[in-house]
Amino acid sequence: MSDYTLGIKELDEAIGGIRKGSNIMLIGPPMSGKEAILNHIMYNGAVNNENAIITVTTRESAVHILEWFKEHNLNLPMSRIGIIDCVTKTLGGASIENENIKIASSPVDLTGIGVKISQFFEEFFMKKNTQKIQLYINSLSTILMYSNIQTVFRFLHVFTGRIKAAGALGIYVIESGMHDDQAVATLKQLFDGMIEIKSVEDKNFIRVVGISQKPTPWFEYEIDGHNIKIIRGN
Repeated sequence: MSDYTLGIKELDEAIGGIRKGSNIMLIGPPMSGKEAILNHIMYNGAVNNENAIITVTTRESAVHILEWFKEHNLNLPMSRIGIIDCVTKTLGGASIENENIKIASSPVDLTGIGVKISQFFEEFFMKKNTQKIQLYINSLSTILMYSNIQTVFRFLHVFTGRIKAAGALGIYVIESGMHDDQAVATLKQLFDGMIEIKSVEDKNFIRVVGISQKPTPWFEYEIDGHNIKIIRGN
């Protein structure tokens, strides 16, 4: 079996899996289902591949993420789930931490976010002896609203390096069209490949670039509950 997979059959077959230590940018326009795709990859990693999952959320609360899985009758192995919630405290909600949830003060608190990522890494690697970890940051666009590109680059440089050293997988979400080309090009230096999404005439397409020798075809997809349905490739 490959070191890591996305759980989307057509893409996994096209790229032949993802090697350990890879950092991938997931980039696409608003309203294209990026969160559903990320949740799908997360579920595949946790359940089918039995990896530990660390998610940094700057867009929705940890409780909301867990409710999404419950609503779709998807049982996450909670002993391998860690969520860093950067939303709840900024909205004045009850910021209760537990084994699965750590609360950061806001998306601007990159030092605090980094400490909590490290705590989960130690928890999974050292205490639970889980050797394969997937880190998700959703999203870099929110973080860039609060911090300049140099600060975000330094923050990501640390964790993309840690992903490589640990043989883990990192996926980082960014909104296309929100940032100038130079900012995106700067961040791309840190990544091994991209999952690209585009919308054309109310249809959404996905492909993977940089992971295999050549880009995959563009696959049209639909979000069907918790499933990513590939309609066709072109």
